[in-house]
Amino acid sequence: MSQPQQSTVRNRLLRALSLSDFGLLQPHLELVATELNQALIKPNLPVKHLFFPEVGFGSITTHGSGGKVEVGIIGREGLIGALPLLLGSDRTPHDHFVQSPGDMLSINSEAMCSAIEQSASLQKVLLRFVHIQYVQAAQTAYVNAAYTTEVRLARWLLMCQDRIGGDELRLTHDFLSMMLGVRRPSAPLAIQALEGYRHIKARRGRLTILNRKAMEELADDGYGLPEAEYARLIEGS
Repeated sequence: MSQPQQSTVRNRLLRALSLSDFGLLQPHLELVATELNQALIKPNLPVKHLFFPEVGFGSITTHGSGGKVEVGIIGREGLIGALPLLLGSDRTPHDHFVQSPGDMLSINSEAMCSAIEQSASLQKVLLRFVHIQYVQAAQTAYVNAAYTTEVRLARWLLMCQDRIGGDELRLTHDFLSMMLGVRRPSAPLAIQALEGYRHIKARRGRLTILNRKAMEELADDGYGLPEAEYARLIEGS
């Protein structure tokens, strides 16, 4: 299999690296196809591989007696598994799985650690991404505490659309309630509200975003802070 070229990869984080830093990772990157709900990193087990999404995205969830709740989402803007590795741990209590299937570039953790040890600039970029993930998690906590389910749904759909590059999502009410951290009856009510505003169109197992601008207005300041940090710190704009 030919090695991925920086000029053709879709992952924005890889594209933002210097040529020399990408070269440290390039020999170890392996393109893998993913499936819906596929486990990428399991809780409390050593992280063997990290993943740069090319198409599709992954979800990070925490769980307890109250059920599962999403605490992070990572697509082609980032690296799945960066937080524990960059912060000095070989494992995480959180579950990382495929929320939207596609392709990812996998790299084993030993190769990643070796590359980071060789390049301070690579470590700096990856730590900036860790910061952005922290901002996203903090923003999620803020939105979940301060806003209605409708607003939370609008924000989540905008984040998903950013990562799929399209307007249609496949999901169930059970899955959506877990992502939003709400009881199952709340999810269809929020969908009905957004349909009533003509922001989205829902069919069985599918949801289409019709008016992104209106969704952004509804999401208010709940959406956009992590995205702005990414533009500032990773893409320099």
